[in-house]
Amino acid sequence: MAAAPEAVIRILGRRSAFNVQKVLWLLGELELAHEQVEVGGAAGGLDEPSFLALNPHGRIPVLCDGPDTVWESHAILRYLAARYGEEALYPPDPLARSQVDRWMDWAHTALQPAFMALFWGYYRTPEPQRSPRHVEAARRDCARQFEQLDAQLATRPYLAGPAFSLGDIPAATTLYRYFTMGLDVPEPPHVRAWYERMQARPAFREHVMRSYEELRGRVAH
Repeated sequence: MAAAPEAVIRILGRRSAFNVQKVLWLLGELELAHEQVEVGGAAGGLDEPSFLALNPHGRIPVLCDGPDTVWESHAILRYLAARYGEEALYPPDPLARSQVDRWMDWAHTALQPAFMALFWGYYRTPEPQRSPRHVEAARRDCARQFEQLDAQLATRPYLAGPAFSLGDIPAATTLYRYFTMGLDVPEPPHVRAWYERMQARPAFREHVMRSYEELRGRVAH
């Protein structure tokens, strides 16, 4: 693992933002000193020139590591793991690393859209405005994604192999909200056991298992 930076890392984004939590979780795993700055949501600031100079797309999270800036949550995860992580977290072997990358990309393109459709349709939409048909369709789609996770986790304790890696973080960040938002959802046994392994990790408990009550019934970003 590389030496910790002398300058404190800054992560810009609100703590309750799903993509920000991925990064905060990894920072906790790496035990890297960091400062989290509330940007977005009620804090605003996404359209400020100073923020757009860091990320021209006006989205969180943004990582500032001394003079270096990285945006897009999975790019940030890969940067931190490559620069400060152990080999087990992000293997240097191309094939082993591809296994990590596959699950990161799958989480981003398949699981996260399904989960967010369910979370927004059920939790973030005020009850009088909810569409039961939309919620049920999103619940079924999300369940299909978790069935795929369950099949993988039936053969190994973590997504990319026998040890926790960067491949677990994007998908596992969904678990706390999926199981606690108050909706009856399937609980595949191997996914549930994986969730219990995540709960044993202090950084997961600190950065992912946080109240998200502020988001209830709030349809604005």
